[in-house]
Amino acid sequence: MVKGEGQAPLYQYLTSTDANQNTAGDITWNFEKFLVSKEGKVVARFKPKVKPDEKDVIEAIEKELAKGK
Repeated sequence: MVKGEGQAPLYQYLTSTDANQNTAGDITWNFEKFLVSKEGKVVARFKPKVKPDEKDVIEAIEKELAKGK
């Protein structure tokens, strides 16, 4: 489950302030997206209506990938 009683540990972490205080909070709807750094920290969160190929998503992914170079 992504929220409520029986929430999977992954979603508990993704929505917690431990992962990122700025991206914490309940999942609002299906297709909510999280970008996780190589260090396991949530660096971005995108609303369900944001498409995976939108400019903001691509830029965030490219920014994280560039950190490893």
